[in-house]
Amino acid sequence: MIKKDPVLSKAALLAKKKDYDGALTILKTAEEDYSGSFKFYYLYAVICLHCGSYLEAHEFFNLARKIKIKDTGTWLGFAVLNLRRMNTSQAVNYYLEVLEMDSSNRTAKKALDVIRKHSSQESLTEWLTPGRLEKFFPEIPSPGITAKTVLNFSLVCVLGLVAVFWILVALRVLPSPVKKPDIRGVSEFILTGQERSQPVETGGSYRYILTRDQSISLYERALALFTSYRDEAARINVNRLLESNASEDIKNKGRLLFLYMEVPGFDNFNRNDNPSISDVIAEPFLYRDVHVIWRGMATNIEITDEFTGFEFLVGYDTRRTLEGIIPVKFKSPLSINPDRPLEVLGRIKLVSSYSEVELEGIAVYQSGRLE
Repeated sequence: MIKKDPVLSKAALLAKKKDYDGALTILKTAEEDYSGSFKFYYLYAVICLHCGSYLEAHEFFNLARKIKIKDTGTWLGFAVLNLRRMNTSQAVNYYLEVLEMDSSNRTAKKALDVIRKHSSQESLTEWLTPGRLEKFFPEIPSPGITAKTVLNFSLVCVLGLVAVFWILVALRVLPSPVKKPDIRGVSEFILTGQERSQPVETGGSYRYILTRDQSISLYERALALFTSYRDEAARINVNRLLESNASEDIKNKGRLLFLYMEVPGFDNFNRNDNPSISDVIAEPFLYRDVHVIWRGMATNIEITDEFTGFEFLVGYDTRRTLEGIIPVKFKSPLSINPDRPLEVLGRIKLVSSYSEVELEGIAVYQSGRLE
């Protein structure tokens, strides 16, 4: 239940009535006021889930998880998102986490029962219709105030909030409430006959030289990885194209893929596609803007009101082997314990005329369990 908060309660009330667009409009308008609020992020994620905006749902569940790491509703959200994508092994892990926190959770039990009964992907795909999938969604939190109170509040401020919201949208301070479709697999990414007939450039100086077949094959490999939600592996392949003699048409299609790739979280990062620091140092151009998760220790920590920076001793979490040292910068102040190992999720950036690399920090996880 959402207690004593008219904005969140109003959004929850509208969502309960299936007015998801109205609920999200209210939340988008107030997003800045709720920065760092678990209740806000969780409510936003659950509403997005119920209205079919799965990418936004995942993004806001991830924000909620960073604030409150042990919450059954958040884990149920991650579980059903993985179930929808037929990533059953990850879904099972999340449902087991839920049962560890709440052994009587009916949703987790029912979902695991369904996964057991329909063990093959073909059987599960056939059974799991949108209506059945929705039964595994975490419930929209109940409003904590009466409808009458919400109405009175709305008469005072909703017109002002909506007006401010659309002004900010017009100024591009806030994104438009129009949902971006999940375009993975859309035909616009498929190479045309013209692009296939001239897949490489002649002349010029390039870091990698590809044959005609190699250029087409490399792009199609990147597209296949992208449609399989393996964005980091796809980025590496596109980066190789961009540093090669592939045609500008093919490179532009690779750049277009970048626009739709997602920023991963600790929960959905594919560690099979996680490059080592030695790989990155050896060929930094291939890993430009690629996300990684590395373990290690932090040293020379500097924290201000605007950023956190430190030298990351990658691989030194066991205090036996040092794989490499890389600077890390976060755009916010963080609490880092220099005496404990940590995991850093970050984006590879090229610096110093592209001869060196650093890590743009996205999230950090530090716990005694890493030791």
